[in-house]
Amino acid sequence: MADGADRGPAAGAAGGRAPAQAPERAMWCDERFDFQATFLQCLAKHVPNIYSAEMDPLVEKQEEMVQAAILYPLECYLFGEDPDIFLEKLQQSGTSQLCGKVFKGGETTYSCRDCAVDPTCVLCIDCFQNSIHKNHRYKMHSSTGGGFCDCGDTEAWKAGPLCTKHEPGALSSPKENSECQLNEEIMEHSRRVFPSVIKYIVDMLIWEEEKELPEELTIREKVDSYYCVLFNDEHHSYDHVIYSLQRALGCELGEAQLHTTAIDKEGRRAVKAGHYASCQEAKEEIKRHSENVSQRPLHVEVLHADVMAHQKFALRLGSWLNKLMSYSSDFRQVFCQICLKEEAGSEKPCFISKLMLWDARLHKGARKVLHELIFSSFFMEMEYKKLFAVEFVKYYKALQKEYISDDHDRVLSVTALSVQMFTVPTLARHLIEEQNVITTITETLLEVLPEYLDKNDKFNFQGYSQDKLNRVYSVIYDLRYILVSKPTVWTDRLRERFLEGFVSFLRILTCMQGMEEIKRQIGQHIEVDPDWEAAIAIQMQLKNILLMFQEWCACDEELLLRSYRECHKAVMRCSTNGRSREKTVFHLCGHTLESRPYRVSADPVSIHLPLSRTLAGLHVRLSKTGAISRLHEFVSPEEFQVELLVEYPLRCLVLVAQVAAEMWRRNGLSLISQVFYYQDVKCREEMYDKDIIMLQIGASLMDPNQFLLLILQRYELADAFKKIKPTKDQDLIKQYNVLIEEMLQILIYVVGERYVPGISNVTKEDVIMREIIHLLCIEPMAHSAITKSLPENENNETGLENVIDKVATFKKPGVSGHGVYELKDECLKEFNMFFYHYTKTQHSKAEHTQKKRRKQENRDEALPPPPPPDFSPAFSNVVRILNCDVMMHILRTLLQRAVELETHLWTEAMIQMVLHLLSLGLLEEKQQLQKSPEEEVTFDFYHKATRMGSSALNAVNVLMLLEKLKRVPQLEAQKDTVNWILQMFDMVKRLREKSSLATVGTTSGSEATKGDESTQDKEKAERKRKAEAARLHRQKIMAQMSALQRNFIETHKLLYENTLEAQGKDDATMEEESTSSAIDSSRIALGPKRGPSVAEKEVLTCILCQEEQEVKLESAAMVLSACVQKSTALTQNRSRILELSGDTLDPLFMHPDLPCGTHTGSCGHVMHAACWQKYFEAMQLNFRQRLHVEQIFDLENGEYLCPLCKSLCNTVIPIVPLQAQKINSEDAEAVAQILSLARWLEIVTARISGYSVKNAKGEKQSLPPFTNKGTGNSALEFHSILSFGVQSSAKYSSSIKEMLVLFATTIYRVGLKVAPNEADSRIPMMTWSTCAFTIQCIENLLETEGKPLFGSLQNRQHSGLKALVQFAAAQRTTSPQPLIQKHLIHLLGVLLPNFKGEDTPSLLEVDMFHILVGAVLSFPSLYWEDAVDLQPSSISSAYNHLYLFHLTTLAHIMQIVISSATESPTAHSSDNSEEAQSAQSFCREVCQYTSGCFSQDIPGWLVWDCVKKGIMPYLRCAALFFHYLLGVSPPEELLQVSEEGQFKALCSYLSLPTNLFLLFHEYWDTINPLLQRWCADPVVLSCLKGKSIAIRYPRKRNRLIELPEDYSCLLNQASQFKCPRSSDDEQKHPVLCLFCGAMLCSQNTCCQELVNGEELGACTSHALQCGAGVCMFLKIRECKVVLIEGKTRGCLYPAPYLDEYGETDPGLKRGNPLHLCQERYRKLHLLWQQHCIIEEIARSQETNQIFFGFNWQLL
Repeated sequence: MADGADRGPAAGAAGGRAPAQAPERAMWCDERFDFQATFLQCLAKHVPNIYSAEMDPLVEKQEEMVQAAILYPLECYLFGEDPDIFLEKLQQSGTSQLCGKVFKGGETTYSCRDCAVDPTCVLCIDCFQNSIHKNHRYKMHSSTGGGFCDCGDTEAWKAGPLCTKHEPGALSSPKENSECQLNEEIMEHSRRVFPSVIKYIVDMLIWEEEKELPEELTIREKVDSYYCVLFNDEHHSYDHVIYSLQRALGCELGEAQLHTTAIDKEGRRAVKAGHYASCQEAKEEIKRHSENVSQRPLHVEVLHADVMAHQKFALRLGSWLNKLMSYSSDFRQVFCQICLKEEAGSEKPCFISKLMLWDARLHKGARKVLHELIFSSFFMEMEYKKLFAVEFVKYYKALQKEYISDDHDRVLSVTALSVQMFTVPTLARHLIEEQNVITTITETLLEVLPEYLDKNDKFNFQGYSQDKLNRVYSVIYDLRYILVSKPTVWTDRLRERFLEGFVSFLRILTCMQGMEEIKRQIGQHIEVDPDWEAAIAIQMQLKNILLMFQEWCACDEELLLRSYRECHKAVMRCSTNGRSREKTVFHLCGHTLESRPYRVSADPVSIHLPLSRTLAGLHVRLSKTGAISRLHEFVSPEEFQVELLVEYPLRCLVLVAQVAAEMWRRNGLSLISQVFYYQDVKCREEMYDKDIIMLQIGASLMDPNQFLLLILQRYELADAFKKIKPTKDQDLIKQYNVLIEEMLQILIYVVGERYVPGISNVTKEDVIMREIIHLLCIEPMAHSAITKSLPENENNETGLENVIDKVATFKKPGVSGHGVYELKDECLKEFNMFFYHYTKTQHSKAEHTQKKRRKQENRDEALPPPPPPDFSPAFSNVVRILNCDVMMHILRTLLQRAVELETHLWTEAMIQMVLHLLSLGLLEEKQQLQKSPEEEVTFDFYHKATRMGSSALNAVNVLMLLEKLKRVPQLEAQKDTVNWILQMFDMVKRLREKSSLATVGTTSGSEATKGDESTQDKEKAERKRKAEAARLHRQKIMAQMSALQRNFIETHKLLYENTLEAQGKDDATMEEESTSSAIDSSRIALGPKRGPSVAEKEVLTCILCQEEQEVKLESAAMVLSACVQKSTALTQNRSRILELSGDTLDPLFMHPDLPCGTHTGSCGHVMHAACWQKYFEAMQLNFRQRLHVEQIFDLENGEYLCPLCKSLCNTVIPIVPLQAQKINSEDAEAVAQILSLARWLEIVTARISGYSVKNAKGEKQSLPPFTNKGTGNSALEFHSILSFGVQSSAKYSSSIKEMLVLFATTIYRVGLKVAPNEADSRIPMMTWSTCAFTIQCIENLLETEGKPLFGSLQNRQHSGLKALVQFAAAQRTTSPQPLIQKHLIHLLGVLLPNFKGEDTPSLLEVDMFHILVGAVLSFPSLYWEDAVDLQPSSISSAYNHLYLFHLTTLAHIMQIVISSATESPTAHSSDNSEEAQSAQSFCREVCQYTSGCFSQDIPGWLVWDCVKKGIMPYLRCAALFFHYLLGVSPPEELLQVSEEGQFKALCSYLSLPTNLFLLFHEYWDTINPLLQRWCADPVVLSCLKGKSIAIRYPRKRNRLIELPEDYSCLLNQASQFKCPRSSDDEQKHPVLCLFCGAMLCSQNTCCQELVNGEELGACTSHALQCGAGVCMFLKIRECKVVLIEGKTRGCLYPAPYLDEYGETDPGLKRGNPLHLCQERYRKLHLLWQQHCIIEEIARSQETNQIFFGFNWQLL
């Protein structure tokens, strides 16, 4: 035997898989040999060798060796053929009907609200997409991990249990039944292999010896090789562990981080290898250091290398088995049989139970493998799932106790599997009947909480551990899972077992009944608030369980009565304590009450009474089912003792009243919080509501007078209704008044609140409808707000959808906000002002809303109660409270006090409640009289109310008091209600008389209604008259006001005209222009025919000092707050790497891709420069004094919030006035004769050459002489530029100059991301660049929104752009002129090849509009002379602008023509227009100059089409630029949107022919040499040859990426997302960049990058590249948009996905289906294109400062 064993594995170690096959398999196939021994010997030999390097394992190599040496031979033996072929066959033969996919944390799961049996039934994303539920009302949620997909489980779904993938026959398999049977030989082998494998796995996982292995695995000499192994726990943070490792092992930070990540992921990690002694030393060190940091040491063990290796291999075998299970049901069954098999005659648990019991001691990685194995085997076979569940319940207590003392998350505990078994209806029944699971769970609950029981066996959670309680909740969840589906058929056994469980559950409730009693503090305030949260939290957890128990009991009459008896006994047991005290007697109105002396304000009281409330619930269900008639058989009337039952709930309500009366304020916040939850929607069903029901039970069974006396006594109001001497103590009076109000309110509820199935004949739908009606009476509400305000059932459903459409209509949302439901008018009559679920604020809000509505409808303001439904027979006696003596006494006393104006002892609210009670009494009597003959009606409210009161002389009845009440001035508001009640008295009186005088009944009845109507009509008429009078009065006042206004305008005419003028200017439609609009020539911006520029007087008000000032050159500067930012909003190429730092960047030329520009925006608010400086300095000072407060803005970089609108700004733009310039037309004509383009070019060239000669004296000549005719008289030529008109430069005040420099420096600093430097030569370039880029952005925005070019800009954009252009023109004066000339020459080098330098870019590599702006703004520098500061006159400027514009336009046409050369014609059009012919001839020339590279065959119409479309954005930008530079009004056509008209208008405004190619013909002689040089450019040629690609015009307009309409598609994408940098299967946080569509792995260390030495998260580093630091992401799993700017700022923004109710769902908390809202997405797009992202972030951070703690850098 031994030699055989030796022979096999030796061959197997050879390396690859194949060689091992023959000898190994031959040996294992031998029938006689002992498989287990051989298998273990093989493992003993190989495993320690394979897993020897545990510190840095080579995972791939280890896997290869495991396959070759062990798994391959094992599979060959098991399958009897090549494993790959066999498994392939198995896979094709069909799959299981169950999906069984196990969810990871964060994965999206779907549940169907229409078909799922309960909310725990979920589908994975694939099954959901292929199922019928996709079109139902589904919910989406993020899994916490550990659940599995229920597709294929028929018990989980009412319909559609299978998706198309798992339907039988879905895979084209020949067999009908899903899985093929394995042959007997394989089965035989598996029965031999599995036991050994399973036993090995179990033995190794629960192996406790650290140094030794089992004998059968020790074959070699033991070596002294150990590992120091550190285990994961949830107590120490990442940083704790890293710190401890660094200190104990002296390792680097990186290594410690690697160890920690591995420990967190796998659950354990070897952190040191070596001899036993050194590992032991490391262990002690780690423990010591970790204990220093936190109270507990880390869990460290020293393991022998072989033990570690075998444990690791055991897990590998586990995952091998797991894979095997997925192939065949037969394998699963064999596996399950072996796992469940108990050793004969042994007490030891079976294999699977051993593993479960050891679960809490296993590390994370082992648990994962074990749980996956259970999922893939037991849970995929129904009968074995049942057997597994039985084992699970058998050890339930032990498992839960282990879990509670463990510190790993529930997801990693075997106890989390309970939901998979307990929610299966048939399995739950089986476990209740056979395993008594309810009792097991409830006993477990009691056994895990013993330390919280006090000496009276009541819970007291003072000083509780939150973590422990969270673990205890899991036991409560299990109870909920077991009860989640009610049985339809009851067997005797089920009944007995359930009752046993219920009685056991009552023991828990007994420990809660009266727990945490409190006593009123008198004298001094409580020192420490007691812990109240735990008790309320457990109450919340139990709420649905209590309801489910009641529902289960109500399924079966016998069971209900027996449960009631048990519950009653338990209540009695709790209530009998302390019965010893003698009784007190209380008399009122001739009635007496004997009761135990007890005062809520002095004795202990508890808010927790789950037993009493459960009894109330069962009582209502007895009434509903009619079983109440048999109650006396189970609880005799003597035992019942209703006073005792009512006592405790009544005390609780009194406590609430006293808290409202501020009698308990010294007890601190904890009591206020408890009272809040007591009435809150989360708890009220099993707290407040049941207490009201208990009082109703009391009222139905006690004598009404006795009941009321008990209430008066408990409210401590016995004295308040006796004749008492008035007290002067205001606090006491206030206290009494609040208590009386609270008591009256409770009486209203006891009599009026009948919407409970069982108390009256209503359904659950009626109840929900009434709740919704009362919520919507307050205000229209969103769907989610209504849902939050309704109680949820055990399936987390509120029942809202079924009824909402009956009572409300849905109103869709706009671009922001959410949709709301508005109440239907016909439901308003259901409004009850004293609805018992209203809070005080809701009550007053609803009352106000309804009175306001009635006022608008011209109706009276009475809000009487709606007629309530009839009580069911068991509760019919409750109404007797209304007409009993004590009630009459209370009502009369209060009314009397109001009438007699005893100011202290009544309030309006009290009277309102008295009136409400009177209304209820009258409605009740009226309803009874209408239903049955008078003699049968015993309810005599009318009679009692009209009877005289006490025998005193001044006795009055209620009716008389009401008449007097109408005259009380303080109660004017109640007058309508009093009238309504008096009418009701009248009606009831007539009904009484009608029935007694049956003969004349009919007439008097109709008369009654007539009389009724006539009084109402009178009132209506009166009201109408008043309303009309009020309207006339208003009209009169308005007329007077407008007369005064007219008068004012007349007297201040001058002022008015000025302001109107200033306003009118915005639309650029002045009076003078409208007169000359017929002569359109005035609307030309360029050339000799330039129209007049309109310079109006501009008077602005500073927002800081409110003083006005006219904007003048010589005045002190006024400034606009502004924000300069880098932007990629127009980029055509997102893949271009942006220069993050601009130290070496030359920003003179902009690439036509527009990769990244500098945008300047303003919020349009004006300040004096001096005021702004003071404001900014004050902010800096303030900031220095508050260093600990984190700032939203960065003062170091000049940021501040605009004082008025709080926009984020980082600079100010000086407002420079427009210089009005008029052109003398005669002069212009004269100049036109001489100054052609050729002449202009000569003059410019001479001037530039002259400068370069001058400069060359100091340095080498940098420019070639540019003239064809020798040098001529160079001095004359040099000055000839001045001969066409010059004027002296504008003189700016020093403060304007200072601001010019300041703003220019900011643009330079922000745009290039460099330190400020006022002398840098790039400052002017950046000024021109931001001017051009901002205009391009605005043009792009207007085009995207489909708005006209002029007249549609927002005021802030208009004033910002105007200031920016004027600033850019003025900035030149603050820089040295030679520098500006140098830049100009550089710019002209692109257009005029003679000026071309070495670094001048090609024609195709620049954006022409940037060239135009730079050239126009820098051109005046050519007029600079040493001695005098000159600038061109109007005529010179007109020509300069014209020729510069024409040159750049020609160059731009050239760009378009070249880039269109590669365009293929889409549709053929034989357009033979003049333009097409010109284009054709132009192309011939170009073809000639490019030596045929430019194809001559391109049709002319196509070229013209490309040019016309392509040049449009350029022309629009140029029109904006010249308009804001020169102030010439644009043609009318540009104030509206039209394609054709726009082109013509632009051409006329910019002095261009509409056939643009005529420009070439006009200047042909001059342009021809330029054209030849342009065409010969190597870049142009390479583009035409197709070697490089030129940008196409018009450039594409950037939009945010396309998003799918249905959100689940996005979730699907996210589920397939694999992080590019990490191989593990942990769930990531995928985010989507909305600019470029990249999917990134956010908030994860794997994707952090080092940028300039800083750790940045994936989003932050992506934003730097994609959006120059500003970006917009969608967090897919959380459905939130994140806006970020730079490394330190960001904010959350609502995602553009809405559910059907028009609401967003951040975090997918509600989980409703979501669909893309185009309007909201467009709003996000505009936010980006308007460059408002930074502004939005600043606003958001200012309003919610909670995100300061968030580290945006690592996003």
